Amino acid sequence: MTATAAPDLILTGAEVRTLDPARPCATAVAVRDGVIAAVGDERDVRDWRGPGTEVVALDGAHLVPGLVDAHSHPVWGLDMATGADLSGVRDLAGLRAALTGAERIDGWVIGFGLDHNAFEGRPVDRALVEDVLGGAPAFLRLYDGHSALVGGAALAAAGVTGARTFAQRAQVVCDPEGRPTGHLVEHAAMQLVERAMPRPSYAARRARLVELLAAMAATGLTGAHVMDAGDAELVGAVAEETVLPLRLRFAPWCMPGVDEAGLAELVAAQGRGGRHWTVDGVKFFMDGTVEGGTAWLEHADCHGQGTEAFWPDPEAYAAAVRHLHAAGVRTATHAIGDAAVRNVLDVVAGLGPGAAGRHRIEHIETAPDALLPRFAELGVAASMQPPHTAYTRADGTDEWSRRLGADRADRAWRLRDLRDAGATVALGSDWPIAPYDIRSVLATARAPRGAASASAGLTGLEALEGCTSHAARAAGEAAVAGRIAVGHRADLTALALDPVTAPPDELTEAPVRLTVTGGHVVHRGE
Repeated sequence: MTATAAPDLILTGAEVRTLDPARPCATAVAVRDGVIAAVGDERDVRDWRGPGTEVVALDGAHLVPGLVDAHSHPVWGLDMATGADLSGVRDLAGLRAALTGAERIDGWVIGFGLDHNAFEGRPVDRALVEDVLGGAPAFLRLYDGHSALVGGAALAAAGVTGARTFAQRAQVVCDPEGRPTGHLVEHAAMQLVERAMPRPSYAARRARLVELLAAMAATGLTGAHVMDAGDAELVGAVAEETVLPLRLRFAPWCMPGVDEAGLAELVAAQGRGGRHWTVDGVKFFMDGTVEGGTAWLEHADCHGQGTEAFWPDPEAYAAAVRHLHAAGVRTATHAIGDAAVRNVLDVVAGLGPGAAGRHRIEHIETAPDALLPRFAELGVAASMQPPHTAYTRADGTDEWSRRLGADRADRAWRLRDLRDAGATVALGSDWPIAPYDIRSVLATARAPRGAASASAGLTGLEALEGCTSHAARAAGEAAVAGRIAVGHRADLTALALDPVTAPPDELTEAPVRLTVTGGHVVHRGE
């Protein structure tokens, strides 16, 4: 390395785990122009260093490729995670107490993160909380992000007086007399009321986005695969004014009813972006959620639901995927139930050998043995969110397990089995569905909870790969990301503990010494 090509940044004194088979370990890394310029040892640093080089001594910290959340909603989530945080509510009495004391937002009671289990087996119905709202309109988003409980005043404000017909599989749940119960299932139904809700100002959303991304980087995150369109105006403006702490890859939605013009718009959007953000891929939904009764299952759940796809005509989904694939667009499909997962695999199989490595499935909460080898055979990445297991219980008394029944609940979040079958397994949080702390993602992948706790988790190395090299594979970026190697992006995370060998419970609290994104130090720990 010549003096004229001296690095901008040198990290030294580290235990470097590169995930590069050509050089698995090192103690020093040099960065120039946002790219890794050299990987070596302490004796190399003197030769690398130039007059303008910043040298950071890591004093034995463990440096790994930058950690990536392979499924997150950091921009759309600003709206999803608005109001009272109800994630700590455990029962109906707790919900009523939380709503009684909830702060009003322009006269509305708004909450998020409400666990289906809080209803203690009762149907989701506004009658359970209406009397504690004081006549205020209320919108309470359930934790799954696919359903909400709204009060009578909110329904009135939105002009929702009965059932509606939607292009996608969605529902305004009504009682036998046709009156809305306040339970809104899936996005189109929720949007009826969301349009009537107060919305924060641009300035407030910008401030929250900057604060959120900084907080994410403080957990060691350097990037996120964003499974929605986000807000290009907002993200672009922030990216021009400052360095985005996370590298964001947006995959806008393709929903039922899309026409040729809509598909053309999705194709044209690919590649748009700026520093540390881009549009790359398209997100589909093949089903909804188990708890909401909208996961697509081979056999009905215990409520007699779950036998229909999110796309009323699954062939229309297949046609849209074929169109985008032919245009060179990557796709990611939300598929939770076994029938949904099978259908997506069948569609990818129909694309031919050129589809390998270009498509992925999100969530995969229950799947039979026969489907697992097909991921590796077809080159379909499995994108999974270990923290979701915390919404279930080992004894099967949770809503997810009860709806599926014991046999299907025993196939919960098969991280270990998919890795053993040779699949690429990328890991994420699905924030704001679960907390964004990437250390918790790593830890829960190794020690799944609830319904998945009886099965073996990933090894420490496999969990790390899920947030680094396998996340890069799932995004088609293995040549430039996911490893500490010359020519790769300078996205790096330094932890006080080794994320591979530290016990999972200690890993969740591991101090983050440094987070580097694109060669920029975006977080410095104690």
